[in-house]
Amino acid sequence: MKKLTAIILSAVFVLTLFCGCTTVGNKDDEGKLNVVTTIFPPYDFVRQIAGDNVNVSMLLKPGTESHNYDPTPKDIIKIQDADLFIYVGGESDEWVRDILESDDKQPRKIIALTDCVDTVQEDITTGMTVESESDGDKIEYDEHVWTSPVNAITISKKITQALQELDTKNKKVYEKNMLEFARDLSALDNDFRETVENAENKVLIFADRFPMRYFADEYGLAYFAAFPGCSSEMEPSAATVSFLIDKVKSKKIPVVFTIEFSNGKVADTICEATGAKKLEFHSCHNVSQKMLDDGATYISIMRTNLKNLKEALA
Repeated sequence: MKKLTAIILSAVFVLTLFCGCTTVGNKDDEGKLNVVTTIFPPYDFVRQIAGDNVNVSMLLKPGTESHNYDPTPKDIIKIQDADLFIYVGGESDEWVRDILESDDKQPRKIIALTDCVDTVQEDITTGMTVESESDGDKIEYDEHVWTSPVNAITISKKITQALQELDTKNKKVYEKNMLEFARDLSALDNDFRETVENAENKVLIFADRFPMRYFADEYGLAYFAAFPGCSSEMEPSAATVSFLIDKVKSKKIPVVFTIEFSNGKVADTICEATGAKKLEFHSCHNVSQKMLDDGATYISIMRTNLKNLKEALA
């Protein structure tokens, strides 16, 4: 990845030198801030907080798998020209560090989501298929911090503070919008808590990667999954599938979850063997083009998750 990023940075230098691709100032012709995010959650948080007062863009194309993303020269120029750049942090964003550590132009402000909240180690639970024998001993931190609505509030406050520092003219607007957004997130949080508190079953089965560690920890849910949250594996071992089938049967779990953009084949196998129902639990990492066009938000996606969670915990 470092070699690839170095090549891209060289390409960016050539483009800048001969094409004049970068701008002198960071704001656009209308005087709005340029905000660039790598993934959907902070993109949506900025939309809720800033509205039409900023230009916000997301580098990850709708419908694409986030763990396979590589920046283009155009992406790097967008980052360098940003007033505010927001990325996740962690191992999957090593390419970001390469860019930020280069001698080229830098964004005015930078936020890493993993710096906004306390992070936890990625959990290798019983039954998971891991990439190698050493993976279970390697300490990695779970990067999916936004999956907890409580963390989403904290992150949104950090974003609001950065916007206010960059754009004092709209400081009160950002504050007002943040308070309204926080109220909606708090209501979402309360509904999740009520659902879990009233449930007899508090175990989740994911026939997929498990990027929901912060969510599960927040609401006291146990879980079993095929892979860790950032696994690059595509097929689980036969032992993993057998283990999950046994868990569904022994605990009488009514729902087996997949995550967005999954082919669902593992879940189909487990559901066929157990009679459980397959449902999606969306991590919000990225959305499809249709969802984006239809106005999907972090809260609307999590509300759908809430509906599916109620069925899973029944």
